[in-house]
Amino acid sequence: MAPARWTLATCLVLLLLLPFAPGPARAATPTPAKSPSSSSSAVFQLQGDVYPTGHYYVTMNIGDPAKPYFLDVDTGSDLTWLQCDAPCQSCNKVPHQLYKPTKTKLVPCAASACATLHGAQSPSKKCAVPQQCDYQIKYTDSASSLGVLVADNFMLNLRNSSSIRASLTFGCGYDQQVGKNGVAQAATDGLLGLGKGSISLVSQLNQQGITKNVIGHCLSTNGGGFLFFGDDVIPTSLATWVPMVRSTSGNYYSPGSGTLYFDRLSLGVKSMEVVFDSGSTYTYFAAQPYQATISALKAGLSKSLTQVSDPSLPLCWKGQKVFKSVSDVKKDFKSLFLSFGKNSFMAIPPENYLIVTKYGNVCLGILDGSAAKLNFSVIGDITMQDQIIIYDNERGQLGWIRGSCSRSTKPTMPFHDHFSDLNH
Repeated sequence: MAPARWTLATCLVLLLLLPFAPGPARAATPTPAKSPSSSSSAVFQLQGDVYPTGHYYVTMNIGDPAKPYFLDVDTGSDLTWLQCDAPCQSCNKVPHQLYKPTKTKLVPCAASACATLHGAQSPSKKCAVPQQCDYQIKYTDSASSLGVLVADNFMLNLRNSSSIRASLTFGCGYDQQVGKNGVAQAATDGLLGLGKGSISLVSQLNQQGITKNVIGHCLSTNGGGFLFFGDDVIPTSLATWVPMVRSTSGNYYSPGSGTLYFDRLSLGVKSMEVVFDSGSTYTYFAAQPYQATISALKAGLSKSLTQVSDPSLPLCWKGQKVFKSVSDVKKDFKSLFLSFGKNSFMAIPPENYLIVTKYGNVCLGILDGSAAKLNFSVIGDITMQDQIIIYDNERGQLGWIRGSCSRSTKPTMPFHDHFSDLNH
């Protein structure tokens, strides 16, 4: 996958006919469901950045004995998967030794998790290999992961000072294809699917009574940040909340239609459907809002900025001196605003839509969604920076709180010990 990756728009699960090398498996004993405790939340440190890494990732300890793996955090996909030695047919270079499954870890075709994964896409198909559940996920940039479902232990440290071993279902990917941008995602071992579907990791934790079905992340402009599962990590009274609506384009996290403003003035374009996706490095606007944004930006730019070609992004400018950070140039750009309903606004200041490249140019991190064949708009990592974004599946709402995400967090420490100056 490329740094300017796009993993949301078309996530297709297919039933395949490839036999899995380890052979038949025993079905795992299900964990009884119970009501999650409000205090059983988990907090994880994040690594990565928008530029030049192109993604944020978390360390998950998986297996028995548990081994660390880096997973790309993606709220736009449901299925978590690891590149694995099953054996591997086509794998990218990864930071850790490939995950190696055993026969007992295979999820059989008759399992409910397999039915959930395939249900909407291929309800009439039957399994060619009953002992396994095959999958293939294709992404809009033509990247893909092909493999089988397995169930293995995830070790989680909870904020109530306890540790838990949860048996969770995920993909064992033995054939990965790089997207059309042609850059392998070498910094990660796989992908952490945190979408709305019941196969997503946080949905499984909720079904087992471990955490509430609430996800949040805070991505720092300085790199890193944190991810959390559960509903007692953030002070909800500080958040701007909007109802989570059903996306017309798929089962994605959407606050509905948003109206775009530039410097608090209407751009004169109709409202656009918006989705939140941490699996997208950059933000994508639908065709009309994108063109209106470009026109407004260019009209207000200083004459000291000259448009320049830069391989990093499509639209870039150079100054009289080389830029070292966005703070060097943000005075020349105005803030954007998205309005949801009557009283819910998301501010998008210059630092939430600009990057400075290694060539010393400033580039626009808002891209043309129509070029990616999207008919809706996407809030990606660049716009989520230094905001806590909350995906509350319990109450059916999305929220955000502006504040620094640079501070380190520990699973057992109260939120306000780290963020007492939030919103100041």
